[in-house]
Amino acid sequence: MSQHLFLPLVIFAINPIPRAFQDSALSPTEEPEDLDCGHPEPSARIMGGSDAQPGTWPWQVSLHQGRGHICGGSLIAPSWVLSAAHCFVTNGTLEPASEWSVLLGVHSQDGPLEGTHVRSVAAILVPDNYSKVELGSDLALLRLASPAKLGPTVRPICLPRASHRFVHGTACWATGWGDVQEADPLPLPWVLQEVELRLLGEAACQCLYSQPGPFNLTFQLLPGMLCAGYPEGRRDTCQGDSGGPLVCEEGGRWFQAGITSFGFGCGRRNRPGVFTAVAPYETWIREQVMGLEPGPAFPNQPQESQTGPWESREENCTIALPECGKARRPGVWPWEAQVIVPGSRPCHGTLVSESWVLAPASCFLDPPRDLDSWRVLLPSRPRSERVSRFVPHENATWDNASDLALLQLDAPVNLSSGPRAVCLPYPEHYFLPGSRCRLARWGRGEPALGPSAQFEAELLGGWWCHCLYGHKGASVPLPGQSPHQLCPSYQEEEEPGRCWNDSHWSLMCREEGTWFLAGIGDFSSTCLRPRAFSPLQTHSPWISHVTRGAYLEEQLAWDWGPDGEETETQTCPPHTEHGACGLRPEAAQKGMLWPWLAEVHVAGDRVCTGILVAPGWVLAATHCVLRLGSSIVPHIEVYLGRAGASPLPHGRQVSRMVISIHLPRHLGLGPPLSLLELSSRVEPSPSALPICLHQGGVPPGASCWVLGWKDPQDRVPIATAVSILTPRLCHCLYQGILPPGTFCVLYAEGQEDRCEVTSAPPLLCQTEGGSWVLMGMAVRGSQELFAAIGPEETWISQTVAEAHFLPSSGSPYWPATGSDLCPPELAGASSSPKAAALILLLLIPLIQD
Repeated sequence: MSQHLFLPLVIFAINPIPRAFQDSALSPTEEPEDLDCGHPEPSARIMGGSDAQPGTWPWQVSLHQGRGHICGGSLIAPSWVLSAAHCFVTNGTLEPASEWSVLLGVHSQDGPLEGTHVRSVAAILVPDNYSKVELGSDLALLRLASPAKLGPTVRPICLPRASHRFVHGTACWATGWGDVQEADPLPLPWVLQEVELRLLGEAACQCLYSQPGPFNLTFQLLPGMLCAGYPEGRRDTCQGDSGGPLVCEEGGRWFQAGITSFGFGCGRRNRPGVFTAVAPYETWIREQVMGLEPGPAFPNQPQESQTGPWESREENCTIALPECGKARRPGVWPWEAQVIVPGSRPCHGTLVSESWVLAPASCFLDPPRDLDSWRVLLPSRPRSERVSRFVPHENATWDNASDLALLQLDAPVNLSSGPRAVCLPYPEHYFLPGSRCRLARWGRGEPALGPSAQFEAELLGGWWCHCLYGHKGASVPLPGQSPHQLCPSYQEEEEPGRCWNDSHWSLMCREEGTWFLAGIGDFSSTCLRPRAFSPLQTHSPWISHVTRGAYLEEQLAWDWGPDGEETETQTCPPHTEHGACGLRPEAAQKGMLWPWLAEVHVAGDRVCTGILVAPGWVLAATHCVLRLGSSIVPHIEVYLGRAGASPLPHGRQVSRMVISIHLPRHLGLGPPLSLLELSSRVEPSPSALPICLHQGGVPPGASCWVLGWKDPQDRVPIATAVSILTPRLCHCLYQGILPPGTFCVLYAEGQEDRCEVTSAPPLLCQTEGGSWVLMGMAVRGSQELFAAIGPEETWISQTVAEAHFLPSSGSPYWPATGSDLCPPELAGASSSPKAAALILLLLIPLIQD
């Protein structure tokens, strides 16, 4: 049992969660004030979220719509049932009473139903001011078509008077047939559940609800609301329990203190259940049943219950802290578990509760035959633990992301004496970009060598991660939706070739000092450190269902930065067979890295601009990297992930040596472009990602920019908007012969001097589809002329197999025969490019022809 609140993204709406309780029925011959209410049959009770014994809660009823249980209720008189308004109001409309029926005396919804009888509903009454569950007045009265048959299993509950006061801290009981955990229905035979909850004072409850919860949400309690539960959570009512009673014993009688109304999840920390307090509605209840005797009983409160420690409104409350995920230092994991199976290497997993270990199912390829010989080693435990049960994930054999199994220990371990459980994320958990994470052992494999810094990481944003490994046009999951992948960016660059087939990892991420098991590595990866992890949160419901005790924890960190996080749906640009290219978020922050922009340091005396066109290749202008007429190949080093001296989000410098320079032979001794082969591949990241290339023509609807440095010393990237001109307009503006395979651009007024030209800056365009493409590299000594990439497609593709060219579109760069006449509009103005530029504004459509 526990309470539920569903939290949509962006708009935080509170949805009621059904909860069920029991009430006692009144004798048809007694007067309301003298009725024998609140007296169940003597019976033993099981504490906390357990099966109730038959007859223990004889006032509990089940409300059915159609053929299934929907809500709970309590019998308050032979012809009256008390429940919650939200069970019967849909979109502001009260549902017809004829659709509902009431089951009385029921213990198991799956039968046998001896002593159970059914009554149809003649009328449903709700307060006039009820509109939504979170605005209060969430109660309803149901008038039965015929009185209930009172007996040992059907009795009424006592109702409190308006002056009745329940002492804060009183142990009360909630009952119902609702979910046993979030999204985890009560299993067959659907036996009535009971859970002991403690009443919380208004100030203490408001204090808890003032602490940020899912998506930083807080809640303001209103008059007429009552809280019951525990700051640490784990015991609560849940979806399907709505309308049921919260009852407290006073002076030998049971009184209904509350009606199950709503909650934020079920049993979550610092989120006690919210009930409708019954006492404030005495007058309303009496008015509705007036003249229809016998009515409910409102006995006087026992004298000894009227005194007690009343809570001050200024009383401080105790905020419960997570009970999981505490480690003395990163990398020393008190939840690390080793599963020992005779005849195989140890399998590394993690402790998720007092009784359960999570591990890869692939460690146990054969069905377990003899669990008696299995052992689990836990930190600070002098002896190994026996295994009593093995539960593989149903998709483990064919889905790498579901390669999970749960192992139940023969006896629970004491989590206060050494081992600790790791925290697991709820499905809506959003690990913030930049979250600090570490790798932890997972599955079989040898210990990794090297410094611990190799296993530090921070998470990339969802857009980057999803589009690096996703598909063209795929929608990027929003915060609160389960991600498809989690991508870490490591603090230190991995040494080239440092990969071991037998090193497997899980991803631990920390929030407010608490560690979560965020993801599991894909075993198909052969590198020391995985580049993408399968998110564990998609499997949290399964883990919770099997273990009934794993430590699921809410999100703890909410620092989304000054600009927050994208909340509009984004899609990914085209994805290539070799991986993503040309990715850069639309709303790039000021100073954000251009992931394909490279600094090419030539023999220590000059720096050229380069563009990453594949994981192991950079394209640069030949005249910048090679001295004219020299046959000596200089020492060249390439840096990616740099943007001047300013630190940038997710920035990580990558350096590579150039081992060879490739030139197109068909262009003779002075080719404008050269390909630089790097000493090793560069893993894709926001700091280093290849750009896409374009076969030819100007991409329709594209925006184009010259990307370079204003100052070759600090080398902070500057993007200057330009328009690509047709050859005719280029010739007319600049009075020159356009060399083969080149084109020219027109700068916006006053922008010509933003980029220096000695480093040979590139020309980029962003297509309508969102991909960034490389169009050309600056020709020696010119701001306007660029060597086109398109004509060199064959040479580039043959040299670099992973370079990706987008399909050709638009008009060609180079002139056709007889097209060198200037438009009449430019006559007399061609001697002044700036003057002609004003005329060109009227001719812009020609640029895209």
